[in-house]
Amino acid sequence: MTPERYSAVYSLIEQRAQSRAKITDALLGLSWSSIQVNHPDAAQPLQTSSGLCFSPSEAPRNISWSGSLCEKLANDVLPWLHQWNDSEVVVALATANAVISHNNKSLKNSQLIVNDAPANLCVFEHFAPQLSGANVAIIGRYPGLERYKSQFNYTCIERRPSGDDLPAAAANFVLPKADWVFITASSLANKSLPQLLWLARDAQVVLMGPSLPWLEDWADFGVNYLCGVAVNNYPLLHQIVAQGGGTRIFDQAVSYRLLTL
Repeated sequence: MTPERYSAVYSLIEQRAQSRAKITDALLGLSWSSIQVNHPDAAQPLQTSSGLCFSPSEAPRNISWSGSLCEKLANDVLPWLHQWNDSEVVVALATANAVISHNNKSLKNSQLIVNDAPANLCVFEHFAPQLSGANVAIIGRYPGLERYKSQFNYTCIERRPSGDDLPAAAANFVLPKADWVFITASSLANKSLPQLLWLARDAQVVLMGPSLPWLEDWADFGVNYLCGVAVNNYPLLHQIVAQGGGTRIFDQAVSYRLLTL
């Protein structure tokens, strides 16, 4: 697959999320943005599903469509996946995730990740036994990640680096040499994912995080494992997101699940 072909993932997500579902709730929080949709064609009335996306790091003070999202169909905002306005991409991806998660085969076939690590780190805890001696790259700084320094060696690449983090440009040098690459699905929102997948094409790739669309098609883009979330309690999720919560969503509102592709 050529580097350009990796960008087709946005058209794929839009295609898979085509629906007559209507947006019934929309929140753009400090850390997360959430969308809930209603499915009018469902066998039972008032069937809803919800989706998340990491919020823009620098949202504008004024958004022209604010206050109107709950008047739109999912299909009205899905074309925003191809835009470069961060807020629009985030809304489109959260909406796509809400639609795709409804009666989703991949999500149903996934396994709940249960271990003793903090909920936001349970993915790394799950894979840690396989990473000893491996060259590991992690895209995105996860709070508490230093817990694993004694278990396996990793390089963390972050758009806003701090401490030992490397800047985003380091991915061009680090990922082609990596054995394992953990990529935050929020890279979909900032449009860096296609390049990251291309650079990591020879590694075992774990695509992870609440921004993840549950699609088995990720295997066609070199992804080996999906570690996304299931929304367990939308009212609680709504409350946490509305009040600026970050990792707290993992306590009870959502749970990490794993699917091997």
